[in-house]
Amino acid sequence: MVPQLASVVVERVERLAGGVRITATNGGEQGRCPRCGTASTRVHSRYQRQIADTPISGTPVVIELGVRRFFCDQPGCPKRTFAEQIPELTSRYARRTPGFARMLAQVGLALAGRAGARLGAHLGMTTSRSTLLRLVARLPDPPAGEVAVLGVDDFAFRRGHVYGTVLIDVDTHRPVDLLPDREADTFADWLREHPGVQVVCRDRAGAYAEGARVGAPEAVQVADRWHLWHNLAEYVERTTARHRGCWSPHPAESHEPRPPDGPADREVGLSPQLFAEQAALARREDTALARRTRDRYAAVQALREQGKGIKTIMRELGLAKETVRRFARAAGVEELLATARDGRASVLDEFKPYLNHRFNAGHTNGSQLFAEIREQGYRGSLGTVLGYLRPFRAHAAAPPAVPPPPTVRAVTGTLLRHPDTLDANDQLTIKEVRARCPHLDAVADHVSAFAEMMTGRHGERLDTWIAQVEADDLPDLHRFTNGLRRDHDAVLNGLSMPHSSGAVEGTVNRIKMIKRQMYGRAGFDLLRKRVLLAV
Repeated sequence: MVPQLASVVVERVERLAGGVRITATNGGEQGRCPRCGTASTRVHSRYQRQIADTPISGTPVVIELGVRRFFCDQPGCPKRTFAEQIPELTSRYARRTPGFARMLAQVGLALAGRAGARLGAHLGMTTSRSTLLRLVARLPDPPAGEVAVLGVDDFAFRRGHVYGTVLIDVDTHRPVDLLPDREADTFADWLREHPGVQVVCRDRAGAYAEGARVGAPEAVQVADRWHLWHNLAEYVERTTARHRGCWSPHPAESHEPRPPDGPADREVGLSPQLFAEQAALARREDTALARRTRDRYAAVQALREQGKGIKTIMRELGLAKETVRRFARAAGVEELLATARDGRASVLDEFKPYLNHRFNAGHTNGSQLFAEIREQGYRGSLGTVLGYLRPFRAHAAAPPAVPPPPTVRAVTGTLLRHPDTLDANDQLTIKEVRARCPHLDAVADHVSAFAEMMTGRHGERLDTWIAQVEADDLPDLHRFTNGLRRDHDAVLNGLSMPHSSGAVEGTVNRIKMIKRQMYGRAGFDLLRKRVLLAV
């Protein structure tokens, strides 16, 4: 819409096929030089400007404005002539009114280029994606101001390869800045340029700890409680995997599983059910995932023996850093294979009761049974069915279908959850696991004590908790406590103070949404503008 300015005279309003055209002139008698500010009434020339304005009910609006060029008669001014400008209607070289440009910039902030251009076409604001991005790029950065409680975390430009840093005002949940990397020096330089930070909330990353120590030595560092719990969960899962055999028998602990072919094999004394369980475990031992795990472990350990570091092994084997680190730190391949043995849900699981029932009814033809379950929705192979039935043929009977033992992840989940949230099956599972394995029984007590300390903010219990963990034979949790000791002050503050990095994690999720919205093709400058300025 045309601003209600006394100097603007509207001569004509026309409804055309392409929209609305407003013809107007400036009725003022003088112009003011933009360089020296001197008023002038001596006209040099006149010309027409076409300026796009905000649409009316989805109809595009174009203003044809008659403007004048004046002489500047101030002797010391370098400008000889200048074109008159009308505030909130025109600006130098602009093809849009300032209000319309601001509207398009907000569309670009919310939706970026392609999506913003598509929406604009429906609203009568036809423009290109490149124009929207240029308008966003021209927007000034918001002032950072003084931040008392600063949250810091990394985000991925390209997961596993390139990362940046996001800084948040924890008190207001407002993004303060984005940094192009996650190096300690970059973070320290930013802190020096923005004094006044009193508290730094961070994860367990050493780079941010070092950057805060160098850039803001007086600031209090707080380790985020969610990251502490997440770190603990990782070591609990490793401990659970290490003791998986306590509740789930391993083939190596029993007879070598092989299909019995004659009476001699029947004398081994294995029941059909036990033999079937061992055969299933043996098949899981020979999966592609298990073979790949063994090969990778052997390759990583061989390179480590040659004295090569994590990054060198990454490049030579083409693996992610965390994968190489996990394989390098593992006490043995069995620790890694525990997760592989968990396996994924078999496509045959829901059809096993039917197969057992039909086998015991005398229908032992594998191809026929395969055809029957195919009609019921089975999408696996014939070989899977035959392999499942093979142990039953020696005894001419199938055992009752029993649920598989709980996986490492399932047991870990029950250890980490509050007892009041467990259903009857989970309570029975954790009770049996704790009864069979004293190590996991101790882990459950330590997890419960840490959860109470964390949720109740009883940081004064930290040293006692560490001592109790280190008194038990739990090497994986000892690694966790070693990390707590190295970062003791920040961990103690995290377990005592109310500050957390929740607002930072929310902004990281928002960054992921913005990246997906731009198909992962956002450069750093555009991404930074959208994170800092979009509402």
